Amino acid sequence: MADEADDEILCERRGAAGLVTLNRPQALNALTLGMVRRLRQALDAWAQEPGVSCIVLRGAGRAFSAGGDIRRLHDDARGGRGDVVDAFWRAEYALNALIHRYHKPIVSLIDGIVMGGGVGLSLHGSHRVAGERYAFAMPEVAIGFFPDIGATYALPRLPDAVGVYLALTGERVGRGDALAVGLATHAAPAASFEAIAEALAAGGAPEEVLARHAPAEAPAPGPVAAERALIAACFGTGGVAEVLARLDAAAAEGSDFAARTAATIRTRSPTSLAIACEQMRRGGALSFPEAMRTEYRIVTRVLQGHDFFEGVRAVIIDKDGEPRWNPASLDAVTPEVVAAYFAALPDEPRFT
Repeated sequence: MADEADDEILCERRGAAGLVTLNRPQALNALTLGMVRRLRQALDAWAQEPGVSCIVLRGAGRAFSAGGDIRRLHDDARGGRGDVVDAFWRAEYALNALIHRYHKPIVSLIDGIVMGGGVGLSLHGSHRVAGERYAFAMPEVAIGFFPDIGATYALPRLPDAVGVYLALTGERVGRGDALAVGLATHAAPAASFEAIAEALAAGGAPEEVLARHAPAEAPAPGPVAAERALIAACFGTGGVAEVLARLDAAAAEGSDFAARTAATIRTRSPTSLAIACEQMRRGGALSFPEAMRTEYRIVTRVLQGHDFFEGVRAVIIDKDGEPRWNPASLDAVTPEVVAAYFAALPDEPRFT
């Protein structure tokens, strides 16, 4: 595993920067346990090196990272290798917590897809630089999973209930919207990413370097920014059924966005939707370690259920796009069922 990870994630000291390249372009840089462990080792080492003033994260190929290697996790869980799956969650969530509390700037250079585990590597760092092809999403409810990797903490803190919208729909947003709501902190042409990395390695301060490489015109906000008032009105309070009722009412008044959004939500796992909505309700009051501990509780139980395996089958394995969720309706997901996902576990990590 160590030798494989050395090829799949490249960690090198370059001047004043610790430079990390996610290097599984054929898999859209999806994260494996070996990659997570190797990055943790590098970050721990660089935290103690006075000559390293910042960390730079980037992805090889056309994606930053599409997330965790869900197919591998699915197969390990199905194959009775639950200890390997548990080790991945513990290691990944501990890495997310380390990034959140890291005392040196972490500059993520993001062009292309950033989803799931890739969001966990970048969103909790200090600087998130969006290239032209930036595409953020947390699409977990579409595969019977839930928005994890610190989404419990981060998404409720986005303005105008945009985080709730992202959690319940899994929709992608581009860099204009990402900048508008704080998912990205800066923009730069992807062609400048290497020059940014070199300037940081030469000891440049991140804010000054990124200011020099900012595009001549700020990226225009996208459809989410245009619909922020509607998103706030529909997603700001209540459970999934209430959100859908508001969207249906807005659709009846002529909103195509509301109609499309409601239709999208109705294709998602009812259990996942209920979990994600409760995460968003609780998350705004949680510390980061508390949020990660909550996610560990949820993921442990999700892997004991039905919808994750069915979602991976429908979307990734058979690709028929017709998951058979169980239960199939929101009405069958009771508050008691949802609460059980959030209950404490024996011997759970603390992520401090």
